[in-house]
Amino acid sequence: MGIIVQQYYQLSITVSLIVFGFLIISYILFQFSKKFIQFKLYWVNGIIINLLLFSIGTMLTYYRDVSHSPNHIDNYYKSGDAIIATLQEPLSEKEKSYKALASVEYVSANDSLHPVKSSLLIYFKKDSSLPELDYGTQIVFNKPLQQIRNSGNPSAFNYQQYCAFQGIYCQAFLKQREFVVMPQKNENIIKKFLLIAQQKTLNVFRKYIQGDEEKGFAEALLIGYKDDLDKNLVQSYTNTGVVHIIAISGMQLALIYGFLIILFKPFSKFRLARLLKPIVIISTLWLFSLMSGASASVLRAAVMLTCIVIGESFSKKASIYNNLAASAFLLLCYNPFWLWDVGFQLSYSAVLSIVIFMKPIYNLIYIQNKILDFIWQLTAVTLSAQILTTPISIFHFHQFPNYFLLTNLIAVPLSSIILFGELLLCAVSFIPFIAKFVGIVLYKLIWLLNSFIEHVETMPQSLWNSLQINILQVIFLYAFLISISIWLMMKKKNYFQLSLIALLCFVMIRSFSFWQSNHQQKMIVYNVPQHQAIDFVSGRDYVFRGDSILQEDGFLRNFHLKPSHIMNRISESDSVEDLFQANDIFPFGQKRILMVDQNISFDNPPTKTKVDIIIITKNPSLKIANLANVFDCNQWVFDSSNSSWKTSKWKKECEQLHLSCFDVVDKGAFVMNMD
Repeated sequence: MGIIVQQYYQLSITVSLIVFGFLIISYILFQFSKKFIQFKLYWVNGIIINLLLFSIGTMLTYYRDVSHSPNHIDNYYKSGDAIIATLQEPLSEKEKSYKALASVEYVSANDSLHPVKSSLLIYFKKDSSLPELDYGTQIVFNKPLQQIRNSGNPSAFNYQQYCAFQGIYCQAFLKQREFVVMPQKNENIIKKFLLIAQQKTLNVFRKYIQGDEEKGFAEALLIGYKDDLDKNLVQSYTNTGVVHIIAISGMQLALIYGFLIILFKPFSKFRLARLLKPIVIISTLWLFSLMSGASASVLRAAVMLTCIVIGESFSKKASIYNNLAASAFLLLCYNPFWLWDVGFQLSYSAVLSIVIFMKPIYNLIYIQNKILDFIWQLTAVTLSAQILTTPISIFHFHQFPNYFLLTNLIAVPLSSIILFGELLLCAVSFIPFIAKFVGIVLYKLIWLLNSFIEHVETMPQSLWNSLQINILQVIFLYAFLISISIWLMMKKKNYFQLSLIALLCFVMIRSFSFWQSNHQQKMIVYNVPQHQAIDFVSGRDYVFRGDSILQEDGFLRNFHLKPSHIMNRISESDSVEDLFQANDIFPFGQKRILMVDQNISFDNPPTKTKVDIIIITKNPSLKIANLANVFDCNQWVFDSSNSSWKTSKWKKECEQLHLSCFDVVDKGAFVMNMD
């Protein structure tokens, strides 16, 4: 709660420190008070401890935000100052550039170097003469930094916040002659070792596993390297409910842990083996975690398994709930912003769900046959994991895979075999003929798994799509699940009534949102770089006016337009398509709209024509003053298909003429209600 309150309300750190000090003193005084007072006012101790945790959460969140650091780049940098930065990772290839995360070491201002603490994204233009750039390379440049911004489209992914949670606020776009490579490198020995190990693993896979899709899958499954992963394949795994397989998670770590336990079992009689066992297991788990990118879900599993290994080495059995809570607490102390990480949320909800529901579900059916019993165990695990993850999945991804049970029953065991096969391939890579054979087997298995997933995706009704729930509905959905579970598992009748109340509240909120959608009428001018994209929404139908590539390119459509369509609960219609005429006025709702998408000229009329909105799109050559002499307009809109220099010129003209204008590139999507 402290983390959440600090993030959204930005409490003063001075106030937090004073409150923390007061609570510490109160706690100490309470501990030294008389025993009968402690016994009588035991609840005071609980309140103080919870308030202490709350204040710790606020302070951790404040200090984790690098923008509050006295050495943050904003305190020294001015546009045009020289920057010395160190690349923190190898270059990642994009369509038109190379991308890398860099840390800013110094800012050169006023003839002196100021050490700063900041991270930024650097995009290098693809060029044959681009010098060799790798982890640890230091560069100097003075090209102005750009703030990372969102597209501003309705319900779009909040990329700015995503980067801010990682301490990244700026980006730079550099051409070959806009930076200088320094002769020395700035490397961390441990990080360099991990990157070398990762690169050697990649080289093994690229040498012995055939097929681009299969190589990309193998890299993602074992070490979390996703640069070679096919986007359509990822979407197929997402749509069928098994994307957790290629998103490094606790599953891979648990399999490696299980493999190491089996490996040490024959040597359990030897004292040296018993001493080495926890050291080797913990070292291997953390080495794998760091090499795979140290995501929140992997670290959660690493912390939990470390606690289990240490406990077992001292013959102690800890509660799984305590391990789960302790790992979450430690991770949030390290990085409070992981609370908003989808992987963190899904990871903990899945494990908690399995711990709570797996045994009750498994005990529903008794099966004597060992093979069928194993299949039923997998089914019970899959069903139990889905219970508490479903609300979060629907909230973030707006879909539900209807065949998740089928895909998990096949994909989880098969991917486990593939994972062990990849470990074997790395182990025998120095023996070419064996490695080649293992690589062929892995290729066949990965191809089989990918083909199965892609086939399931094409099955009728495989995906329940375009689901939209808000955070309040998520809360009521969890209230329903918890109440109905307590009623079923503990036979407490009152909780059945609570579950019905929670379900009723959920349905009422959902019904109201549908009523709002049925009565909406709005226009949305999207911010899609270099493209025209406009939706005219009437009820739950919309008409799209824009570039055809946005309808054809699945990634562009899903990233820029689909979130808005889901949020507004709309589907495409052609009911008002005949209204659109280039350079002509058309009515929509209670508004009159003029869309200018080509060069035009008007004779000055005796009286101006009244319009509500003028949308300038497709980069026409015109002057605002000429249009203003013909049309009396309240709102001018410049979309993202116009060139930046023309938009800047038009904005200056509007300012001189005292006209209200809206640039979607600068301010995000333009949304106007038409009723």
